Amino acid sequence: MEIKDLQFHELKKTKVKEFKFFGVSHKTASIAQRELFHLSEKEKERLVGLICSHFSDVTGLLILATCNRTEIYFESIRTNATEILKFFMNFKGQPETAQIVFLQTNDTKSTIKHLLQVSSGLESMVLGDAEIIHQIKKAYQYSMQNKLQGSILERTIQTVFKTHKRISNETNFRDGTTSVAYKALKSIRDFYGKEEAKSRNILFIGAGDIVEQLFQYNSKFNFTNIHLSNRSSTKAKILAELNNAKIYPWNRVLQNNFNEFDVILSAVSNCPHLVTNISNTANKILLIDLGVPSNINEKLAIQKNITYYNLDTISYELHVTKIKRLEALDHINIILNEEREILIEWIEKAAYRKAIAAHKERVSKKIKNELIQSNSYSEKKAIELTNEIIKKIITNNKKFTQSVGII
Repeated sequence: MEIKDLQFHELKKTKVKEFKFFGVSHKTASIAQRELFHLSEKEKERLVGLICSHFSDVTGLLILATCNRTEIYFESIRTNATEILKFFMNFKGQPETAQIVFLQTNDTKSTIKHLLQVSSGLESMVLGDAEIIHQIKKAYQYSMQNKLQGSILERTIQTVFKTHKRISNETNFRDGTTSVAYKALKSIRDFYGKEEAKSRNILFIGAGDIVEQLFQYNSKFNFTNIHLSNRSSTKAKILAELNNAKIYPWNRVLQNNFNEFDVILSAVSNCPHLVTNISNTANKILLIDLGVPSNINEKLAIQKNITYYNLDTISYELHVTKIKRLEALDHINIILNEEREILIEWIEKAAYRKAIAAHKERVSKKIKNELIQSNSYSEKKAIELTNEIIKKIITNNKKFTQSVGII
Protein backbone atom coordinates (compact mmCIF):
# COMPACT_ATOMS: atom_id res chain seq x y z
CA MET A 1 0.00 0.00 0.00
CA GLU A 2 1.47 3.39 -1.01
CA ILE A 3 0.63 6.48 1.00
CA LYS A 4 2.41 9.32 -0.75
CA ASP A 5 1.41 12.12 1.61
CA LEU A 6 2.86 10.69 4.82
CA GLN A 7 6.25 12.41 4.83
CA PHE A 8 6.75 14.17 8.16
CA HIS A 9 8.45 17.17 6.57
CA GLU A 10 5.06 17.97 5.02
CA LEU A 11 3.57 18.02 8.48
CA LYS A 12 6.09 20.66 9.53
CA LYS A 13 5.13 22.70 6.48
CA THR A 14 1.47 22.78 7.47
CA LYS A 15 0.27 26.35 7.40
CA VAL A 16 -0.80 27.63 10.80
CA LYS A 17 -2.39 30.82 12.00
CA GLU A 18 -0.13 33.65 13.05
CA PHE A 19 -0.99 36.45 15.50
CA LYS A 20 -0.32 39.83 13.84
CA PHE A 21 -0.80 43.51 14.51
CA PHE A 22 -0.30 47.07 13.34
CA GLY A 23 -0.73 50.26 15.29
CA VAL A 24 0.05 53.89 15.90
CA SER A 25 0.71 55.43 19.31
CA HIS A 26 2.22 58.40 21.12
CA LYS A 27 5.60 56.72 20.63
CA THR A 28 5.39 56.89 16.85
CA ALA A 29 3.15 59.89 16.17
CA SER A 30 2.11 63.32 17.41
CA ILE A 31 -1.40 64.11 18.68
CA ALA A 32 -2.28 65.62 15.30
CA GLN A 33 -1.16 62.46 13.52
CA ARG A 34 -2.91 60.15 15.99
CA GLU A 35 -6.15 62.06 15.54
CA LEU A 36 -6.20 61.04 11.86
CA PHE A 37 -6.47 57.38 12.85
CA HIS A 38 -8.70 57.57 15.90
CA LEU A 39 -11.80 55.35 15.67
CA SER A 40 -15.20 56.29 17.02
CA GLU A 41 -17.51 53.50 18.20
CA LYS A 42 -19.50 53.70 14.97
CA GLU A 43 -16.33 53.59 12.86
CA LYS A 44 -15.05 50.62 14.84
CA GLU A 45 -18.29 48.73 14.28
CA ARG A 46 -18.19 49.43 10.54
CA LEU A 47 -14.49 48.58 10.26
CA VAL A 48 -14.95 45.21 11.96
CA GLY A 49 -17.65 44.27 9.46
CA LEU A 50 -15.55 45.37 6.50
CA ILE A 51 -12.43 43.51 7.63
CA CYS A 52 -14.38 40.31 8.18
CA SER A 53 -16.02 40.54 4.76
CA HIS A 54 -12.81 41.38 2.86
CA PHE A 55 -10.43 39.05 4.70
CA SER A 56 -12.18 35.71 5.17
CA ASP A 57 -9.27 33.99 6.95
CA VAL A 58 -9.25 36.49 9.85
CA THR A 59 -10.63 34.48 12.77
CA GLY A 60 -9.59 36.66 15.70
CA LEU A 61 -9.75 40.46 15.80
CA LEU A 62 -9.11 43.01 18.54
CA ILE A 63 -9.32 46.75 17.99
CA LEU A 64 -7.69 48.80 20.73
CA ALA A 65 -8.65 52.47 20.30
CA THR A 66 -7.62 54.78 23.14
CA CYS A 67 -6.55 58.41 23.48
CA ASN A 68 -2.93 57.54 22.81
CA ARG A 69 -3.09 54.57 20.46
CA THR A 70 -5.04 52.86 17.70
CA GLU A 71 -3.96 49.24 17.29
CA ILE A 72 -5.46 46.28 15.46
CA TYR A 73 -4.53 42.71 16.44
CA PHE A 74 -5.70 39.75 14.37
CA GLU A 75 -4.98 36.10 13.65
CA SER A 76 -4.94 34.63 10.16
CA ILE A 77 -3.14 32.20 7.89
CA ARG A 78 -2.77 34.20 4.67
CA THR A 79 -3.68 37.83 5.33
CA ASN A 80 -0.76 39.93 6.53
CA ALA A 81 -0.56 43.16 8.51
CA THR A 82 0.39 45.28 5.49
CA GLU A 83 -2.78 44.26 3.63
CA ILE A 84 -5.11 45.24 6.46
CA LEU A 85 -3.10 48.39 7.20
CA LYS A 86 -3.56 49.52 3.58
CA PHE A 87 -7.26 48.70 3.92
CA PHE A 88 -7.37 50.75 7.13
CA MET A 89 -5.65 53.70 5.41
CA ASN A 90 -8.30 53.66 2.73
CA PHE A 91 -11.03 53.36 5.37
CA LYS A 92 -9.74 56.49 7.10
CA GLY A 93 -9.22 58.32 3.82
CA GLN A 94 -5.47 58.66 4.35
CA PRO A 95 -2.67 58.18 1.79
CA GLU A 96 -0.52 55.06 2.02
CA THR A 97 2.48 57.26 2.78
CA ALA A 98 0.92 57.92 6.21
CA GLN A 99 1.82 54.34 7.13
CA ILE A 100 5.23 55.61 8.18
CA VAL A 101 3.96 56.30 11.71
CA PHE A 102 2.69 52.72 12.16
CA LEU A 103 4.40 49.72 13.70
CA GLN A 104 3.48 46.34 12.23
CA THR A 105 4.49 42.68 12.39
CA ASN A 106 3.29 39.32 11.10
CA ASP A 107 5.25 37.39 13.72
CA THR A 108 3.25 35.80 16.55
CA LYS A 109 6.04 36.12 19.12
CA SER A 110 6.59 39.80 18.34
CA THR A 111 2.87 40.53 18.51
CA ILE A 112 2.52 38.77 21.87
CA LYS A 113 5.51 40.65 23.25
CA HIS A 114 4.06 43.98 22.15
CA LEU A 115 0.58 43.33 23.55
CA LEU A 116 1.99 42.19 26.90
CA GLN A 117 4.09 45.34 27.09
CA VAL A 118 1.12 47.51 26.18
CA SER A 119 -1.22 45.80 28.65
CA SER A 120 1.37 46.11 31.44
CA GLY A 121 1.65 49.85 30.93
CA LEU A 122 5.22 49.69 29.67
CA GLU A 123 4.22 51.35 26.39
CA SER A 124 1.90 53.94 27.93
CA MET A 125 2.62 57.65 27.86
CA VAL A 126 2.44 57.42 31.66
CA LEU A 127 4.57 54.42 32.61
CA GLY A 128 2.41 51.78 34.27
CA ASP A 129 -0.89 53.44 33.40
CA ALA A 130 -3.53 51.24 35.02
CA GLU A 131 -6.31 52.36 32.67
CA ILE A 132 -4.93 50.40 29.71
CA ILE A 133 -5.88 47.00 31.17
CA HIS A 134 -9.51 48.12 31.44
CA GLN A 135 -9.42 49.42 27.87
CA ILE A 136 -8.07 46.07 26.64
CA LYS A 137 -10.77 44.24 28.59
CA LYS A 138 -13.43 46.41 26.99
CA ALA A 139 -11.94 45.86 23.53
CA TYR A 140 -11.89 42.09 24.05
CA GLN A 141 -15.51 42.08 25.24
CA TYR A 142 -16.36 43.73 21.93
CA SER A 143 -14.46 40.97 20.09
CA MET A 144 -16.42 38.31 21.97
CA GLN A 145 -19.71 40.01 21.19
CA ASN A 146 -18.81 39.71 17.51
CA LYS A 147 -17.48 36.13 17.95
CA LEU A 148 -14.00 37.25 16.94
CA GLN A 149 -12.03 36.16 20.00
CA GLY A 150 -10.09 33.50 18.04
CA SER A 151 -8.08 30.73 19.69
CA ILE A 152 -4.73 32.54 19.85
CA LEU A 153 -6.28 35.87 20.82
CA GLU A 154 -8.34 34.23 23.55
CA ARG A 155 -5.32 32.53 25.09
CA THR A 156 -3.24 35.70 24.77
CA ILE A 157 -5.85 37.76 26.61
CA GLN A 158 -5.88 35.17 29.41
CA THR A 159 -2.11 35.63 29.64
CA VAL A 160 -2.56 39.42 29.65
CA PHE A 161 -4.83 39.25 32.69
CA LYS A 162 -2.63 36.73 34.46
CA THR A 163 0.44 38.90 33.86
CA HIS A 164 -1.38 41.99 35.12
CA LYS A 165 -2.30 40.16 38.33
CA ARG A 166 1.27 38.95 38.87
CA ILE A 167 2.68 42.44 38.41
CA SER A 168 0.19 43.83 40.92
CA ASN A 169 0.96 41.11 43.49
CA GLU A 170 4.71 40.70 43.03
CA THR A 171 5.98 44.25 42.42
CA ASN A 172 5.45 47.89 43.45
CA PHE A 173 4.72 48.82 39.87
CA ARG A 174 1.10 49.70 40.63
CA ASP A 175 1.94 51.94 43.59
CA GLY A 176 1.15 55.60 43.13
CA THR A 177 -1.33 57.16 40.76
CA THR A 178 -0.70 57.37 37.05
CA SER A 179 -4.26 57.97 35.91
CA VAL A 180 -4.73 60.78 33.42
CA ALA A 181 -8.13 61.48 35.00
CA TYR A 182 -6.63 61.75 38.47
CA LYS A 183 -3.81 63.96 37.23
CA ALA A 184 -6.32 66.24 35.47
CA LEU A 185 -8.21 66.79 38.72
CA LYS A 186 -4.96 67.33 40.61
CA SER A 187 -4.02 69.95 38.02
CA ILE A 188 -7.18 71.87 38.91
CA ARG A 189 -6.30 71.77 42.61
CA ASP A 190 -2.69 72.77 41.96
CA PHE A 191 -3.76 75.59 39.67
CA TYR A 192 -6.18 77.29 42.07
CA GLY A 193 -4.95 75.98 45.42
CA LYS A 194 -6.51 73.26 47.58
CA GLU A 195 -9.25 75.31 49.25
CA GLU A 196 -10.04 77.74 46.45
CA ALA A 197 -10.35 74.92 43.90
CA LYS A 198 -13.21 73.31 45.81
CA SER A 199 -15.52 76.23 45.08
CA ARG A 200 -14.59 76.78 41.44
CA ASN A 201 -17.24 76.18 38.76
CA ILE A 202 -16.14 73.19 36.70
CA LEU A 203 -17.60 71.89 33.44
CA PHE A 204 -17.00 68.32 32.31
CA ILE A 205 -17.79 67.87 28.62
CA GLY A 206 -18.43 64.24 27.66
CA ALA A 207 -19.75 61.13 29.40
CA GLY A 208 -17.30 58.41 28.37
CA ASP A 209 -14.73 56.40 30.32
CA ILE A 210 -12.49 59.34 31.23
CA VAL A 211 -15.36 61.45 32.57
CA GLU A 212 -16.63 58.49 34.59
CA GLN A 213 -13.14 58.19 36.07
CA LEU A 214 -13.10 61.91 36.83
CA PHE A 215 -16.19 61.47 38.97
CA GLN A 216 -14.71 58.42 40.67
CA TYR A 217 -11.51 60.27 41.59
CA ASN A 218 -13.39 63.38 42.71
CA SER A 219 -14.01 61.66 46.04
CA LYS A 220 -10.36 62.53 46.76
CA PHE A 221 -10.73 66.20 45.75
CA ASN A 222 -14.31 67.09 46.76
CA PHE A 223 -15.01 69.56 43.98
CA THR A 224 -18.61 70.53 44.62
CA ASN A 225 -19.61 72.76 41.68
CA ILE A 226 -19.41 70.33 38.78
CA HIS A 227 -21.59 70.63 35.68
CA LEU A 228 -21.82 67.96 32.99
CA SER A 229 -22.67 68.27 29.31
CA ASN A 230 -22.87 65.57 26.65
CA ARG A 231 -24.31 65.02 23.19
CA SER A 232 -26.60 62.36 24.63
CA SER A 233 -28.75 64.12 27.21
CA THR A 234 -29.94 60.76 28.55
CA LYS A 235 -26.43 59.55 29.28
CA ALA A 236 -25.50 62.91 30.78
CA LYS A 237 -28.55 62.85 33.05
CA ILE A 238 -27.77 59.34 34.34
CA LEU A 239 -24.12 60.14 35.03
CA ALA A 240 -24.95 63.51 36.62
CA GLU A 241 -27.54 62.00 38.95
CA LEU A 242 -25.11 59.28 40.04
CA ASN A 243 -22.49 61.88 40.94
CA ASN A 244 -24.56 64.83 42.20
CA ALA A 245 -23.57 66.99 39.25
CA LYS A 246 -25.64 69.55 37.41
CA ILE A 247 -26.62 69.28 33.75
CA TYR A 248 -25.36 71.90 31.34
CA PRO A 249 -27.22 72.01 27.98
CA TRP A 250 -25.28 70.68 25.00
CA ASN A 251 -26.54 73.48 22.76
CA ARG A 252 -24.84 76.03 25.04
CA VAL A 253 -21.58 74.12 24.61
CA LEU A 254 -22.02 74.33 20.84
CA GLN A 255 -22.62 78.06 21.24
CA ASN A 256 -19.40 78.29 23.29
CA ASN A 257 -21.30 79.89 26.14
CA PHE A 258 -18.89 79.26 29.03
CA ASN A 259 -19.05 82.53 30.96
CA GLU A 260 -19.94 80.93 34.28
CA PHE A 261 -17.06 78.41 34.37
CA ASP A 262 -13.55 78.63 35.77
CA VAL A 263 -12.52 75.20 34.50
CA ILE A 264 -13.53 73.48 31.27
CA LEU A 265 -12.42 69.86 30.99
CA SER A 266 -13.38 68.24 27.72
CA ALA A 267 -13.09 64.54 26.81
CA VAL A 268 -15.40 63.96 23.86
CA SER A 269 -14.59 61.63 20.98
CA ASN A 270 -14.80 62.93 17.41
CA CYS A 271 -15.44 66.58 18.30
CA PRO A 272 -12.44 68.53 16.98
CA HIS A 273 -12.32 72.16 18.11
CA LEU A 274 -15.54 71.96 20.04
CA VAL A 275 -14.36 74.82 22.23
CA THR A 276 -13.08 77.72 20.11
CA ASN A 277 -14.10 80.83 22.02
CA ILE A 278 -13.84 81.96 25.64
CA SER A 279 -15.39 85.39 26.13
CA ASN A 280 -14.89 85.51 29.90
CA THR A 281 -11.68 87.54 30.16
CA ALA A 282 -12.10 88.76 33.74
CA ASN A 283 -11.41 85.51 35.54
CA LYS A 284 -8.50 83.08 35.50
CA ILE A 285 -9.58 80.15 33.29
CA LEU A 286 -8.14 76.63 33.10
CA LEU A 287 -8.79 74.58 29.96
CA ILE A 288 -7.99 70.85 30.03
CA ASP A 289 -8.31 68.95 26.76
CA LEU A 290 -8.41 65.15 27.10
CA GLY A 291 -10.22 64.55 23.81
CA VAL A 292 -9.01 62.80 20.67
CA PRO A 293 -9.29 64.52 18.28
CA SER A 294 -8.53 67.64 20.35
CA ASN A 295 -11.73 69.30 21.59
CA ILE A 296 -10.26 72.67 22.54
CA ASN A 297 -8.47 75.05 20.21
CA GLU A 298 -5.03 75.44 21.77
CA LYS A 299 -4.76 78.96 20.33
CA LEU A 300 -7.07 80.09 23.14
CA ALA A 301 -4.01 79.90 25.39
CA ILE A 302 -2.84 83.16 23.76
CA GLN A 303 -5.32 84.98 26.00
CA LYS A 304 -3.56 86.15 29.17
CA ASN A 305 -6.19 84.79 31.54
CA ILE A 306 -6.28 81.29 30.00
CA THR A 307 -4.06 78.33 30.81
CA TYR A 308 -4.30 75.32 28.48
CA TYR A 309 -3.35 71.69 29.19
CA ASN A 310 -3.71 68.75 26.80
CA LEU A 311 -3.03 65.02 27.08
CA ASP A 312 0.68 65.47 26.53
CA THR A 313 0.89 68.18 29.19
CA ILE A 314 -1.00 66.13 31.76
CA SER A 315 1.04 63.00 31.11
CA TYR A 316 4.39 64.75 31.03
CA GLU A 317 4.02 65.98 34.59
CA LEU A 318 3.75 62.51 36.13
CA HIS A 319 7.46 62.15 36.85
CA VAL A 320 7.62 61.04 40.47
CA THR A 321 5.54 57.94 39.97
CA LYS A 322 7.49 57.13 36.84
CA ILE A 323 10.76 57.00 38.80
CA LYS A 324 9.27 54.52 41.28
CA ARG A 325 8.02 52.36 38.48
CA LEU A 326 11.33 52.35 36.68
CA GLU A 327 12.81 50.65 39.71
CA ALA A 328 10.44 47.70 39.23
CA LEU A 329 11.18 47.19 35.52
CA ASP A 330 13.66 44.33 35.93
CA HIS A 331 11.12 42.25 37.83
CA ILE A 332 8.39 43.23 35.36
CA ASN A 333 10.47 41.99 32.44
CA ILE A 334 11.11 38.66 34.18
CA ILE A 335 7.34 38.18 34.63
CA LEU A 336 6.64 39.16 31.02
CA ASN A 337 9.26 36.76 29.68
CA GLU A 338 7.98 33.87 31.80
CA GLU A 339 4.37 34.35 30.76
CA ARG A 340 5.29 34.93 27.12
CA GLU A 341 7.27 31.69 26.95
CA ILE A 342 4.38 29.72 28.49
CA LEU A 343 1.98 31.21 25.95
CA ILE A 344 4.26 30.61 22.95
CA GLU A 345 4.79 26.99 24.03
CA TRP A 346 1.01 26.51 24.18
CA ILE A 347 0.55 28.07 20.74
CA GLU A 348 3.22 25.86 19.18
CA LYS A 349 1.79 22.71 20.71
CA ALA A 350 -1.74 23.62 19.69
CA ALA A 351 -0.66 24.35 16.12
CA TYR A 352 1.17 21.05 15.62
CA ARG A 353 -1.51 19.02 17.34
CA LYS A 354 -3.97 20.52 14.92
CA ALA A 355 -1.60 19.70 12.07
CA ILE A 356 -1.31 16.09 13.29
CA ALA A 357 -5.11 15.82 13.43
CA ALA A 358 -5.47 17.19 9.90
CA HIS A 359 -2.74 14.87 8.65
CA LYS A 360 -4.41 11.90 10.35
CA GLU A 361 -7.67 12.72 8.62
CA ARG A 362 -5.97 12.71 5.20
CA VAL A 363 -4.27 9.41 6.00
CA SER A 364 -7.56 7.89 7.12
CA LYS A 365 -9.30 8.86 3.89
CA LYS A 366 -6.46 7.45 1.81
CA ILE A 367 -6.50 4.14 3.69
CA LYS A 368 -10.27 3.80 3.48
CA ASN A 369 -10.22 4.37 -0.26
CA GLU A 370 -7.50 1.76 -0.81
CA LEU A 371 -9.22 -0.80 1.44
CA ILE A 372 -12.48 -0.28 -0.43
CA GLN A 373 -10.74 -0.70 -3.78
CA SER A 374 -9.17 -3.95 -2.57
CA ASN A 375 -12.57 -5.18 -1.21
CA SER A 376 -11.09 -5.57 2.27
CA TYR A 377 -12.62 -2.58 4.01
CA SER A 378 -13.68 -2.65 7.65
CA GLU A 379 -13.94 0.32 9.99
CA LYS A 380 -11.83 -1.40 12.63
CA LYS A 381 -9.07 -2.24 10.16
CA ALA A 382 -9.07 1.32 8.76
CA ILE A 383 -8.69 2.81 12.26
CA GLU A 384 -5.93 0.38 13.21
CA LEU A 385 -3.92 1.08 10.05
CA THR A 386 -4.36 4.84 10.42
CA ASN A 387 -3.22 4.81 14.03
CA GLU A 388 -0.29 2.57 13.19
CA ILE A 389 0.94 4.87 10.43
CA ILE A 390 0.53 8.07 12.48
CA LYS A 391 2.30 6.44 15.42
CA LYS A 392 5.16 5.41 13.16
CA ILE A 393 5.50 8.94 11.79
CA ILE A 394 5.59 10.40 15.30
CA THR A 395 8.02 7.76 16.60
CA ASN A 396 10.41 8.27 13.68
CA ASN A 397 10.49 11.96 14.52
CA LYS A 398 10.46 11.58 18.29
CA LYS A 399 12.88 14.41 19.04
CA PHE A 400 10.81 16.95 17.12
CA THR A 401 7.42 15.82 18.38
CA GLN A 402 8.61 15.84 21.98
CA SER A 403 9.73 19.42 21.55
CA VAL A 404 6.22 20.51 20.60
CA GLY A 405 4.44 18.30 23.12
CA ILE A 406 2.87 15.79 20.73
CA ILE A 407 4.24 12.80 22.69
